[in-house]
Amino acid sequence: MAEKVYEVTGMTCGHCVAAVNEEVAKVPGVRAVEVALPGTLTVDGDGFTDAAVRAAVDEAGYAVVGA
Repeated sequence: MAEKVYEVTGMTCGHCVAAVNEEVAKVPGVRAVEVALPGTLTVDGDGFTDAAVRAAVDEAGYAVVGA
């Protein structure tokens, strides 16, 4: 299993955390997601891509910095 940490901008509350968690958990290959304020996203799994994680975060209404 691979673990990656991403920086996410725009999250300010528990609803933000839940929205990002819900979308990233849908990414194929993701087994575990941990989202923490002010903007850390940790993803565990096999076969997920940075592009897929970025798209999921975008879908939730936020943005990944870098990656």
